[in-house]
Amino acid sequence: MKICIFGAGYVGLVAAACFAESGNNVIAVDVDEARVEGLKQGIVPIYEPGLKEMILRNQGEGRLSFTTDYAAAVQASLVNFIAVGTPPGEDGSADLKYVLGVAREIGRAMNGYKIIVDKSTVPVGTADRVRHAIREELDLRNADLEFDVVSNPEFLKEGAAIDDFMKPDRVVIGTDNVRTAEFMKELYEPFMRKNNRMIVMDIRSAEMSKYAANAMLATRISFMNQIAGLCECMGADVAAVREGIGSDSRIGYDFLFPGPGYGGSCFPKDVKALIRTGKECDYDFTLLKAVEEVNERQKQVLADKLIRALGSADENKPLEGRTIACWGLAFKPRTDDMREAPAITIIQSLLAAGARVRAHDPEAIDEARKIFGDAIDYSNNQYDILGDADALAIITDWNEYRNPDFDRIREALATPLIVDGRNLYKPSRMASAGFRYIPLGRNSNGMCGEAK
Repeated sequence: MKICIFGAGYVGLVAAACFAESGNNVIAVDVDEARVEGLKQGIVPIYEPGLKEMILRNQGEGRLSFTTDYAAAVQASLVNFIAVGTPPGEDGSADLKYVLGVAREIGRAMNGYKIIVDKSTVPVGTADRVRHAIREELDLRNADLEFDVVSNPEFLKEGAAIDDFMKPDRVVIGTDNVRTAEFMKELYEPFMRKNNRMIVMDIRSAEMSKYAANAMLATRISFMNQIAGLCECMGADVAAVREGIGSDSRIGYDFLFPGPGYGGSCFPKDVKALIRTGKECDYDFTLLKAVEEVNERQKQVLADKLIRALGSADENKPLEGRTIACWGLAFKPRTDDMREAPAITIIQSLLAAGARVRAHDPEAIDEARKIFGDAIDYSNNQYDILGDADALAIITDWNEYRNPDFDRIREALATPLIVDGRNLYKPSRMASAGFRYIPLGRNSNGMCGEAK
């Protein structure tokens, strides 16, 4: 099948590579000339395990190409995916200017029947607006051409996007046209061989499904972070609590790990957008407002623990003269994405408290430089940042941090203090190794706010 994908960003590149991998002829279009030229030369602008190799392989075999020529790409393709960004506006609503801009380009260029697929995360009703924009452009051309608009939300986890696309839990197709549904089933059939989870529904329900899924996962994260805080107050162990509730088949274990808050390109944006959608129809989404509030507070928790553990009586600069080593900058492991990352809030708070900050991350250092510049120190070696630091803060749960050389850490630190925002280590092991260890929601002996 001949496919055009608008947007050579995270979703667009993964979709383009995976569709090409299954034998389709794919053209990926982007307005950024430098990005397109880089991709032609094999320079992939994002880090995602396996993506670069797949792009290079399919380019080499002639199934995947990159261009800035919208019109030629549309005319050469039957299925046109819209996978451009939908950044949040100041009021939290999704900004659809890029989506509608692509829709108009399609309307100006199309030369026959086309299927237009909304792959971007968009609010309910977007397909109607896309259809209207295309129809307006066709009317300006006096062109009576048939087309269908489909909602096909992505459910990709950064760091595992290739597997998620090639072996999906489900594929949601929103369409009111039986013929178009069959086209989409044919397109996704190679990914359905072992687990046929193609779900066809009306367009508005498909649009809502993506927001509802992300909002549910964000809710679980905020709920567990609140439970961790209560465990600290009551002397309970959040790891045992997770085992106790996760064993209930109605609940399960996924997304029940406490941490420094959710981040990334999806959860924060989609929660805000769903709250805004409710407001637009005079519906008060009280639960999601609380989820968002809890998450913003949670991003401050690690910095507060460090200030309580090391801070002076100086209310303005309690960490003046202190050095904090931070392991992890990306919002999650196996990505370089720092959008809405908890590390940003944590490090900003540490700097505001007067601390010197050193940071390591396997992939996100270049992104961190764009945010912090020279305000913090960086190293590509996780141990090099430890020398004479007053504490080590664990922010992202990269595998590299799970079983480190504890003797080396203790000898390097000026103070054997670890504040662990991911609960990577057992408190008993850390105590026997000579560390003061402050996790989330564990071994607090009833001391609210800090584990002793």
